[in-house]
Amino acid sequence: MVSNDSEGARRPLIGLPTYSERTRFGHWDVNSAVLSRTYVDMVVRAGGIPILLPPIGTPRPELLERLDGLALTGGADIDPARYGAEPDPATRGLRPDRDESEFGLFELARVVDMPVLAICRGLQLVNVALGGTLVQHLPDALGHTDHARTPGVFGVTTVRTVPGSRVAAIAGPEVKVHCHHHQAIEVLAPGLTASAHAPDGTIEAAESTGEPFLVGVQWHPEENSTDDRLMRALVEQATIYGRERTR
Repeated sequence: MVSNDSEGARRPLIGLPTYSERTRFGHWDVNSAVLSRTYVDMVVRAGGIPILLPPIGTPRPELLERLDGLALTGGADIDPARYGAEPDPATRGLRPDRDESEFGLFELARVVDMPVLAICRGLQLVNVALGGTLVQHLPDALGHTDHARTPGVFGVTTVRTVPGSRVAAIAGPEVKVHCHHHQAIEVLAPGLTASAHAPDGTIEAAESTGEPFLVGVQWHPEENSTDDRLMRALVEQATIYGRERTR
């Protein structure tokens, strides 16, 4: 296991996509590039350095030359046109700027074999980018709202991981997770394998079948400050990637 605990060790730079929102702070009420502080704190606890990435159009390749790992963050629904579907009435609040930026970031990360951890929307983006599709509104498909019972409140549920998967090796056979999502994977993309499921069978994690490190979870690990195992796994892989990249 790679350690970043020594004070002199180089810590890997972890890219965190942000989103553009109207934000109030102090005397100001302005458009801002924002991200929940919980993501930032999780990266720091795991031994990485968080780098906030605003949605400013198609990313340039030189950006990835400055990062060691990428954590695709949660947020708004992905435009269904990207997986050949008409929008469901429940699919709203789309962020075309985020789609353009983050699909581009993921594509560039794949080109250079950068390790990626994808969270909630991030997992959905990875699945769509690799050729999969999404269920646009789980309550209609499942008949319940267990995955997002209350707007703005994370529910806690237990998911089971798939034996032999990377997620199982990181998190164990069962893990209590914080969930808030009304969409999920429908058709799993080629090159991905499901690695955790909710009690109702919804895919709650997926991962690449080979290298480099690519793990996506439908839950929000940043909401559990006592369990940073997934981010630590990304930081460990990013440390190796950064060391090899700078040789």
